[in-house]
Amino acid sequence: MQTLSLDYPAGAPAARRALAGVVGSGDLEVLLEPGETGRSTVAIQTSVDGVNEIWTAVIDRVFADAGQAAVALEINDFGATPAVVRLRIAQAFELATTATTGDH
Repeated sequence: MQTLSLDYPAGAPAARRALAGVVGSGDLEVLLEPGETGRSTVAIQTSVDGVNEIWTAVIDRVFADAGQAAVALEINDFGATPAVVRLRIAQAFELATTATTGDH
Protein backbone atom coordinates (compact mmCIF):
# COMPACT_ATOMS: atom_id res chain seq x y z
CA MET A 1 0.00 0.00 0.00
CA GLN A 2 1.17 3.50 -0.81
CA THR A 3 0.21 6.48 1.36
CA LEU A 4 -0.02 10.19 0.60
CA SER A 5 -0.86 13.12 2.92
CA LEU A 6 -2.02 16.54 1.70
CA ASP A 7 -3.09 19.79 3.44
CA TYR A 8 -5.23 22.69 2.19
CA PRO A 9 -6.59 25.97 3.53
CA ALA A 10 -10.31 25.84 4.35
CA GLY A 11 -13.19 27.67 5.97
CA ALA A 12 -15.33 26.57 8.90
CA PRO A 13 -15.60 22.85 9.74
CA ALA A 14 -18.11 20.68 7.91
CA ALA A 15 -21.35 20.08 9.78
CA ARG A 16 -21.08 16.31 10.17
CA ARG A 17 -19.31 13.09 9.22
CA ALA A 18 -19.95 11.35 5.92
CA LEU A 19 -19.06 8.13 4.10
CA ALA A 20 -19.17 7.63 0.34
CA GLY A 21 -18.34 4.44 -1.52
CA VAL A 22 -17.10 1.08 -0.36
CA VAL A 23 -13.71 -0.34 -1.25
CA GLY A 24 -15.06 -3.83 -1.95
CA SER A 25 -17.72 -2.78 -4.45
CA GLY A 26 -16.66 0.53 -5.92
CA ASP A 27 -12.88 0.49 -5.61
CA LEU A 28 -12.92 3.61 -3.42
CA GLU A 29 -14.05 4.68 0.03
CA VAL A 30 -14.10 8.30 1.25
CA LEU A 31 -14.48 8.96 4.97
CA LEU A 32 -15.07 12.61 5.86
CA GLU A 33 -14.94 14.17 9.32
CA PRO A 34 -15.22 17.84 10.27
CA GLY A 35 -11.72 19.34 10.26
CA GLU A 36 -10.03 22.12 12.20
CA THR A 37 -11.17 25.63 11.27
CA GLY A 38 -9.04 26.93 8.42
CA ARG A 39 -7.45 23.60 7.48
CA SER A 40 -8.36 20.47 5.52
CA THR A 41 -6.28 17.32 5.55
CA VAL A 42 -6.35 14.40 3.13
CA ALA A 43 -4.87 10.97 3.88
CA ILE A 44 -4.82 8.59 0.93
CA GLN A 45 -4.04 4.89 1.00
CA THR A 46 -3.84 3.27 -2.41
CA SER A 47 -2.93 -0.13 -3.74
CA VAL A 48 -1.56 1.47 -6.92
CA ASP A 49 2.12 2.45 -6.90
CA GLY A 50 3.47 5.57 -8.59
CA VAL A 51 0.30 7.65 -8.70
CA ASN A 52 1.20 10.50 -6.31
CA GLU A 53 1.18 13.12 -9.09
CA ILE A 54 -2.24 12.03 -10.33
CA TRP A 55 -3.70 11.95 -6.81
CA THR A 56 -2.23 15.38 -6.02
CA ALA A 57 -3.66 16.89 -9.22
CA VAL A 58 -7.14 15.46 -8.58
CA ILE A 59 -7.25 16.54 -4.93
CA ASP A 60 -5.80 20.00 -5.76
CA ARG A 61 -8.76 20.54 -8.11
CA VAL A 62 -11.23 19.47 -5.43
CA PHE A 63 -9.81 21.98 -2.95
CA ALA A 64 -9.30 24.83 -5.46
CA ASP A 65 -12.49 26.55 -4.28
CA ALA A 66 -11.73 29.11 -1.58
CA GLY A 67 -13.80 28.87 1.57
CA GLN A 68 -14.59 25.18 1.26
CA ALA A 69 -15.58 23.50 4.52
CA ALA A 70 -12.72 22.27 6.70
CA VAL A 71 -12.55 18.49 6.61
CA ALA A 72 -10.35 15.54 7.42
CA LEU A 73 -10.64 13.13 4.50
CA GLU A 74 -9.47 9.55 4.61
CA ILE A 75 -9.44 7.91 1.19
CA ASN A 76 -8.98 4.17 0.75
CA ASP A 77 -8.36 3.32 -2.89
CA PHE A 78 -8.09 0.05 -4.73
CA GLY A 79 -7.59 1.38 -8.26
CA ALA A 80 -10.44 3.86 -8.80
CA THR A 81 -10.32 6.25 -11.76
CA PRO A 82 -9.98 10.02 -11.18
CA ALA A 83 -13.64 10.47 -12.18
CA VAL A 84 -14.78 8.05 -9.46
CA VAL A 85 -12.52 9.82 -6.95
CA ARG A 86 -14.10 13.21 -7.72
CA LEU A 87 -17.60 11.72 -7.58
CA ARG A 88 -17.10 10.04 -4.18
CA ILE A 89 -15.51 13.17 -2.67
CA ALA A 90 -18.38 15.31 -4.00
CA GLN A 91 -20.89 12.85 -2.51
CA ALA A 92 -19.16 12.98 0.87
CA PHE A 93 -19.08 16.80 0.86
CA GLU A 94 -22.77 16.93 -0.04
CA LEU A 95 -23.69 14.54 2.76
CA ALA A 96 -21.55 16.45 5.27
CA THR A 97 -22.79 19.93 4.43
CA THR A 98 -26.52 19.47 3.78
CA ALA A 99 -29.30 19.33 6.33
CA THR A 100 -30.54 15.89 7.27
CA THR A 101 -34.18 14.86 7.36
CA GLY A 102 -33.69 12.12 9.93
CA ASP A 103 -31.26 9.51 11.14
CA HIS A 104 -29.72 7.34 8.40
